[in-house]
Amino acid sequence: MTAALQEISFETVSMDFIFALPGQTFADLRTDIDMAFASGANHIAVYPFIDFTFTESSVRSLPKSRKRKLLDDITNYCLARGYVRSSIWTFASKESAGYSSMTRDNFLGFGCSATTLLQEQFKINTFSVEAYCQRIRSGKLPTSLTLRFTRRQRMVYYLFWTAYSTKVEAAEFEKFFGVPLERMFGAALKIAQALGFVTCKEGVYRMTLKGAFYYHYYENFYTLAYIDKMWGIMRREAFPERIQL
Repeated sequence: MTAALQEISFETVSMDFIFALPGQTFADLRTDIDMAFASGANHIAVYPFIDFTFTESSVRSLPKSRKRKLLDDITNYCLARGYVRSSIWTFASKESAGYSSMTRDNFLGFGCSATTLLQEQFKINTFSVEAYCQRIRSGKLPTSLTLRFTRRQRMVYYLFWTAYSTKVEAAEFEKFFGVPLERMFGAALKIAQALGFVTCKEGVYRMTLKGAFYYHYYENFYTLAYIDKMWGIMRREAFPERIQL
């Protein structure tokens, strides 16, 4: 694999791993991380195991305390090795190596189940390969569902996924929305600082290790309440009329 990667100069080579599996240890993960970077990757994503209901899996995730210990161990190990933390679960060998739609303000998605984020809309393509091909052949968009944001919803969506990168820059928020971050969410940010979830310096809010874990912890509830339900329905219906969350 290393030789193959050396043949072509990719801007980013990313490898995905899953942590918080039963019986998994930090030593296992450390070996995987070392192997990834030694093999030519300059970016890794170490995602937590999520027990999606539609998979009917018998595997159960680890308890909260063990998840937190693993995530902290992974983070401290990568930082000690000189890697850059580019998001809650991703690390890179250099600042410019990044790969995640979650850390982009807008993006286009192509293919089955791909998502698109625009200024005022979020779209997801049908999960059905047959329905997708039929739509493309007929010159129509394969969009299965569209969410149209209110202005405040778009702000919350922006903050939720920007926080995935472990930092939120007040200047970037104001540039994107034309209104100061503190004016819209000042009280919430003060509470987050008081609880030790974030620090603030020169208008940049950064997550602490504690904040990063709890982002991961509560993002899991979001995933099960929103993504799990949506994906479960869309696996059964190519173009559902609507989904009530």
